[in-house]
Amino acid sequence: MGRQRRDERDEPQARLSDGSIARIAPSEFGSGWELIVDGTPQSHVDLDDPTHLHFEYVARMGAVIDQLPPGPLTAVHLGGGGLTIPRYIDATRPGSRQQVVELEQALVDLVRAQLPLPRGAAIRIRIGDAREGLGRLPSALTGQVDLLVSDVYSGAQTPAHLTTVEFYRAAAALLAPHGVLLVNVADGAGLAFARRQVATIRDVLPHVVVLAEVQVLKGRRFGNLVVAASAAPLPTEWLPRLMAAGPHPAKVAEGREIDEFVRGAIPATDADATASPKPSALLFER
Repeated sequence: MGRQRRDERDEPQARLSDGSIARIAPSEFGSGWELIVDGTPQSHVDLDDPTHLHFEYVARMGAVIDQLPPGPLTAVHLGGGGLTIPRYIDATRPGSRQQVVELEQALVDLVRAQLPLPRGAAIRIRIGDAREGLGRLPSALTGQVDLLVSDVYSGAQTPAHLTTVEFYRAAAALLAPHGVLLVNVADGAGLAFARRQVATIRDVLPHVVVLAEVQVLKGRRFGNLVVAASAAPLPTEWLPRLMAAGPHPAKVAEGREIDEFVRGAIPATDADATASPKPSALLFER
C-alpha cells in the first residue's frame, strides 16, 4: 500500500521574506519533524531525542563536534533552520553558550512555536544576514569561539556572498586558536563548486578535512560535503572515529587527498563568487 499523502495546507506554515513557504511536517522516515522550505527539506528535529541526527551530513557534523575537547563549547551558528545542531550541542555538552544568526524572523517564530527549544538552553538567536551578523556579535567572542557552523541556504542554494575568502576571514576571526569551522557544501557532478569552496576555505584556514558519502565525494551524484577547517592541525586520531561513526559508506579526505581535490581551483572572492548549484527538484520527491 502506498504512503498516504498529507495535505500540506494542514501543516504549520510561515511565509518568508522572499515569498517562499516554510512548513513543519511529521518526518516520513521515523520519529521527529522536518522543516521544509518550498519543497526542500532543511532540518530534521527529534524533540524526544535531540542527539538523533537524521540527515547524513548533519550526523557527520555531529561526529566532528564529538571529537572536540570535552566540556561546554562556545559556538556560533550561521543559519538557524530547525536549530538541530544547537539542540545537539545543548544535549551533549551541557553549559555550552551558543549564538545563532538567522535571516528570517518568521522562520524563527515558526520553529520556536512548533519545535520549542529545551528549557534553560543557552541559545541566543539573532535576526539578520549571516555575514552582517558576524560583525554584530559581541566583541568578546573574537578569538574565543570553539566551533563555528556555516549552514546557510536561501531555498536550496547557499548565497554567493557566504562563499568567499572575505566571508571566511571574518568567520575565522572569531575562532579560538584551536577552534573549528564546519561548512555544509552542496554540489553535484564534477564538484566544481565544492572544489572551489575547499580551496577558498583552505586559503583562510590551512588545515582542512572533507567528509562525505563516497559517491558524493567522487562527484557521481548530488549531495552534501562537510568541510572541517582550523588554523591548527586537525588531530589525525579524528579520522578512524569519524569513519566508524558513519553514516556509511563514508569517506574522509585529508592531506594529499585535499591537495588533489582542490588542484586547479581558484579561491572565490567577493568580486567573482557564485551561489551553490541548485539541485534538481526530483532530488526531494517523496
